[in-house]
Amino acid sequence: MRPAPIALWLLRVLALALVRPRAVGWALVRAPIYVSSWAVRVSQGNREVERLARKFGFVNLGPIFPDGQYFHLRHRGVVQQSLTPHWGHRLHLKKDPKVQWFQQQTLRRRVKRSVVVPTDPWFSKQWYMNSEAQPDLSVLQAWGQGLSGQGIVVSVLDDGIEKDHPDLWANYDPLASYDFNDYDPDPQPRYTPSNENRHGTRCAGEVAAMANNGFCGVGVAFNARIGGVRMLDGIITDVIEAQSLSLQPQHIHIYSASWGPEDDGHTVDGPGILTREAFRRGVTKVSGSPRRARVAGQADAPSPPLLVSQGRGGLGTLFIWASGNGGLHYDNCNCDGYTNSIHTLSVGSTTQQGHVPWYSEACASTLTTTYSSGVATDPQIVTTDLHHQCTDQHTGTSASAPLAAGMIALALEANPFLTWRDMQHLVVRASKPAHLQAEDWRTNGVGRQVSHHYGYGLLDARLLVDTARTWLPTQPQRKCAVRVQNRPTPILPLIYIRKNVSACAGRHNSIRSLEHVQVQLTLSYSRRGDLEISLASPMGTRSTLVAIRPLDVSTEGYNNWVFMSTHFWDENPQGVWTLGLENKGYYFNTGMLYRYTLLLYGTAEDMTARPTGPQYVTAPPTSWDGSAWPTAPRGSSTTQGW
Repeated sequence: MRPAPIALWLLRVLALALVRPRAVGWALVRAPIYVSSWAVRVSQGNREVERLARKFGFVNLGPIFPDGQYFHLRHRGVVQQSLTPHWGHRLHLKKDPKVQWFQQQTLRRRVKRSVVVPTDPWFSKQWYMNSEAQPDLSVLQAWGQGLSGQGIVVSVLDDGIEKDHPDLWANYDPLASYDFNDYDPDPQPRYTPSNENRHGTRCAGEVAAMANNGFCGVGVAFNARIGGVRMLDGIITDVIEAQSLSLQPQHIHIYSASWGPEDDGHTVDGPGILTREAFRRGVTKVSGSPRRARVAGQADAPSPPLLVSQGRGGLGTLFIWASGNGGLHYDNCNCDGYTNSIHTLSVGSTTQQGHVPWYSEACASTLTTTYSSGVATDPQIVTTDLHHQCTDQHTGTSASAPLAAGMIALALEANPFLTWRDMQHLVVRASKPAHLQAEDWRTNGVGRQVSHHYGYGLLDARLLVDTARTWLPTQPQRKCAVRVQNRPTPILPLIYIRKNVSACAGRHNSIRSLEHVQVQLTLSYSRRGDLEISLASPMGTRSTLVAIRPLDVSTEGYNNWVFMSTHFWDENPQGVWTLGLENKGYYFNTGMLYRYTLLLYGTAEDMTARPTGPQYVTAPPTSWDGSAWPTAPRGSSTTQGW
């Protein structure tokens, strides 16, 4: 018997009521949506996972990371999407003694950081590279040194790339590509009438569109190898993000990402457990459990313990990230756990005239800036487009990050031995205020100008490669954690919390020169977006960790949220640090600060004492972890400058 139309209508209303965001304290909170896959960590690798799969009806989709500790399981008997976790399988996995950790995956809402603006006239030339803009990105001068990205591999993590595009096919690298939406090696985008999956192809063309082929424009690193990871055109989970960010880490040098949580002015979100692990593994070396060699007719034989060599042979993966397009909603990229990670290099935007674009987000974690568009009449970015076409309408911080990725590829070609931290040091030194206009330019404690809109300014490709050629490696990274507050303290309309810090002086992790500074906070507040949080260093540099966000009416506060600032780069951290919390909204706002930890990252070297001119290497340097540098492959031409 078919249900009556009124019954169907009621069922639809009920379903919508279940999945729609719910209001909590005037803020919209989306309920988690559980999918039919699990991430599992087991003590004995693939053999135990196969046992689990057979016992409970899972399908083993293989390891998440190459070392075979974490695995991806799916269950065909579980609905694709559910508002509640599957308690039966949770209980099974929890009771199994060989399961060290597990997590049923949930949908992760990630949006492409593109900005739709009115159509502008076609520009046949790329103004940001051809000296039409003053200043431009100095890419011509870098090309003049014979650099073109040769030998460097860049992968664009997005909605796929059109690998057969006339301007991309010759540089396309299948080893730097994969489709994590459909789990196959082909990253070709899915075509729709609205061309919604054009984002990755556009970003790829900015990096590595071919030169001198009479088609479209040219990429910044036009001889680099370009790959694409299709991961934004389907359900997005922590597993998918982690797998995308750890694809072929010994082959891919640079990952370019122009996406993240919604830039809506009230979301506070970041990477999950596995994605944070992918970032960590990309820049560090991790001890792996022994793999077992399978011999026909014999039991599994253990192989020797191995050191999982992470990104670029231990030099560290370069994660280039668009800072975000939430300017219209007064968003702040320090509420985005991807751009404010110390492991990502966050890139903002400026217009041809040096104005702050309307979509730009200001925050303390942005390191550098490249060009993009502004108002409708401003020129935009020229690049490849779907259906073997070209476009002059690429824009947003989505367009800025790939330009930086291409420039960084040129620097890696000039010096392939740069670590991930070396590159951040170089970007700080190769970014200049130029003609960029903002009211918040300040001179920090070591004499560099820095802005929440632009970081250290407009990235200069010539200066970047010049500095890269003669750069001496930085000493190992050190971390000093200072627990400042661990008891409930009322947040008054304006309070300052001061702490005299030794920066772990006299210990193995003492720091002389800062790199990243993080503030980890747990606090409650009646209207989160009204609370401005700032941090001042002993050398007098004040950095706004989060400005007011009028649309953020959440009552949830911040729960162990980590804010990050790059504004103290190379400063001496010893002395009094001052955290400021100020109510800049509703008069009767109240809150409580529960925990505050100051996290300092840097090196024992006094970076301000380095010579400002060329620093030539007369002997092979040691690497960031104290071991010898890896030698370049035989027959490689990537040792230029060493």
